[in-house]
Amino acid sequence: MKTPPPLRTPALLAALGAALARGRRGLAWYLGGVLGADAYRKYLEHHRQVHPGEEPLTERAYWREAMDRQDRHPQGRCC
Repeated sequence: MKTPPPLRTPALLAALGAALARGRRGLAWYLGGVLGADAYRKYLEHHRQVHPGEEPLTERAYWREAMDRQDRHPQGRCC
């Protein structure tokens, strides 16, 4: 009777590592979207399409304006 090959082959470990890395990137992407971390990137895309040739806000100015807007017009949020 033959013994089964070991489960810790280099190819299997490499595939597992790659799958874990993809999962970690996917989770980071999802959480970033939920928490609003991609809001400035979306603003830049919108600004390029709607206001071509105009200078967009810096990231710092964008977040300052976003927080001021949230304070002026509160919406449902966790905190």
